[in-house]
Amino acid sequence: MSDSIDEYFDAALSLVKSAGNLITEHTAGCKLFELKSSDIDLVTEIDKKVEETLIGGLSEKFPDHKFIGEETVSDGGKCELTDAPTWVIDPIDGTMNFIHGFPHSCISVGLMINKVGVAGIVYNPILQQLFTAKKGQGAFLNDKQIHVSQVNELKKALITFETGTSRDVERYKAMLQNFQLIVSKGHGVRSLGSAALNMCMVALGGADAYFEFGIHAWDIAAGAVIVREAGGVCIDPAGEPLDVLSRRVLCASNVELAQELTQNLVQFYPERD
Repeated sequence: MSDSIDEYFDAALSLVKSAGNLITEHTAGCKLFELKSSDIDLVTEIDKKVEETLIGGLSEKFPDHKFIGEETVSDGGKCELTDAPTWVIDPIDGTMNFIHGFPHSCISVGLMINKVGVAGIVYNPILQQLFTAKKGQGAFLNDKQIHVSQVNELKKALITFETGTSRDVERYKAMLQNFQLIVSKGHGVRSLGSAALNMCMVALGGADAYFEFGIHAWDIAAGAVIVREAGGVCIDPAGEPLDVLSRRVLCASNVELAQELTQNLVQFYPERD
C-alpha cells in the first residue's frame, strides 16, 4: 500500500506544481469572477482550469480513482466518499484572496483511501509554500519537517478563525459569538482567508488551533493529514471524530487545547455535503 501511495502522491505533486503556474500569472489579483451561493462565495476561470488540470491528469494516470472537486460539485457533481482511492480537491482555497491579490491562497489536494486521509498537499505558489504529508511519514514545509506547538491552554493560544462564505443568519450568529469568545479568552486571533492554510499554520506551530463551521471536504481533507502528521489533532468541534463531509472542523496542537475549545465553542451544524 505504501508504494502505491508514494506513486499516487508523486503524480499529484507534479500536477499541483504545474497548476500553480496558473495562479502565479495573477499575483496582482484576478478581477474576472462569478458568484456561486452568495455574493462572497466566488469562482474564477483559474479555479476551473486548475481543477481540470488536476482531475484530468490524475484520472488519466489512475482511471479507477474517484474525485470530489469543489467546482465539479458546484456544477452539480456528487460529493460522495467511498472506500475507493478518492482525491478531494480545492483548486484555489482562498478565492476571495486570489481575486484581491492578497497572497494567501493555495491548491489543496487530499487523498483518502477506505475513507481515511493518507496524503495531503497544500501549495501556495505565490509565496512558494509547499506543505506535504503522507500517513505515518510526518509533515513538511518545503521538505523541512514541521511540528505543532506545545501550547495547551486557550489563554495562551493563537487561534485562526474565518467569517466564512455564507450569509446564513444562524451561522453568522454563532460565528460572532465564537469570535467574541476567542477574543476574550484566547491569546489572539488571525484570519488568512483559507481553511487549508489556517490548518497548515497549526501544523507549522505558528498557530495553535483552528475551527470553522460551514467549510467543505475539499477545504480540509489535505490539511487534516498535514496537521495529524505534524503531531496535532483534527476532530469535530463538538469533540467527536472528524467527518470530512460534515462541514465542521477543529484542529489543535494537542488534545488538551482541543478539549477546552469543544467545551466553550457555540456549536452550529450546517447542511452536510
